[in-house]
Amino acid sequence: MNKSINRKSTAAFAIRGLQVWISMGARCAAWCLMLMFASLPNLAFAQPPCSGIHVKILKISNSTGAIACALFQSPKGFPKDFLRFATNITIIKIQESQATCHFSDIPPGNYAMAVIHDENMNGSLDTNWLGDPKEGFGFSNNAEALLSAPSFSAASFQYDGQNIDMKMSLSY
Repeated sequence: MNKSINRKSTAAFAIRGLQVWISMGARCAAWCLMLMFASLPNLAFAQPPCSGIHVKILKISNSTGAIACALFQSPKGFPKDFLRFATNITIIKIQESQATCHFSDIPPGNYAMAVIHDENMNGSLDTNWLGDPKEGFGFSNNAEALLSAPSFSAASFQYDGQNIDMKMSLSY
């Protein structure tokens, strides 16, 4: 009788172990599937971009450094003192001479934007001894800087709170 009980308990233990192993395998498979779907890029699901201001930066001379996009809501500090007076600032690394700045949760209003290619990543637009920029720069409305930076009104644009896609070219 002891052998019979021992065989039954061994068989029960083996079946229970198999059930636990299958259960763990199913959980592991579920986790693997979840991780696989979680790691798919957003483009695979074709999600529309968030409403906001999206600016593609054109004519970047190289992939060195970063692009700094500064959004201003008033002429105060535009464009030189962006660290103190810009409403929003986005700094992004350049990849393959391309960059896009995204600003979300921006209330409707009148704005102007200044962009610099901060090649040495020191947080400012470097100039030579005459004051001419040594790094790339650009302004919304592709406002030109002739002898000095353009005015806020020359670079300003109206934002209605919806999605807006812009392109800005850099000058060197």
